[in-house]
Amino acid sequence: MKLYGYWRSTAAYRVRIALHLKGIDFDSISIHLVKNGGEQHKEDYVAINPNQLVPTLLDGDFSLNQSLAIIDYVEATKSGLSLYPDGIQARAKVQALAQDIACEIHPLNNLRVQQYLGNDLGLGSEAKAAWIDHWMSIGFSAIEKQLVQSAGCYCFEDQITVADICLVAQVYNANRFNVDMSAYPYINRVVDNCNKLEAFQLALPENQADAK
Repeated sequence: MKLYGYWRSTAAYRVRIALHLKGIDFDSISIHLVKNGGEQHKEDYVAINPNQLVPTLLDGDFSLNQSLAIIDYVEATKSGLSLYPDGIQARAKVQALAQDIACEIHPLNNLRVQQYLGNDLGLGSEAKAAWIDHWMSIGFSAIEKQLVQSAGCYCFEDQITVADICLVAQVYNANRFNVDMSAYPYINRVVDNCNKLEAFQLALPENQADAK
């Protein structure tokens, strides 16, 4: 199994956590999103992922993009720790929270959005920081309210799920951009608990071979 990613990609970070939690060996192939204008735009990678994004998973001759789809594929095809709870309603709640993070918070602050804000719209660093802080704060405020109702050690009681995977990666991103996280004690507690686990530590961006 091969994972095309980038050490600081939030989406690739999610998949790394999932693979480590499941105990799956994989080869990491770096696609540098900044160097040489972005290796994701090179013809050989575009042939693998026309969206010109990371991550992309190769399992034999099967190729798949989108981090949540990859995680669901791994969950359905590989043994090991389950990343979803039992029960239709509980599973749906986990999926919804994961999507709240991966589909509502993350896309507004990823690299290509930041590049567009700066290069095409002419926003300076302070304006871009305000954009990131605004959208992350709205998203995290909603997540915090949900965790008040559902959290134990992790997002949903005491079972690690895909929601925790998404939350940890997004909070790492928030810390990178100096977003004030002091208003979210439930989020911070869950993330701290997750980051004590080996799988999360192995997946940390700074622990990847291509980290610069």
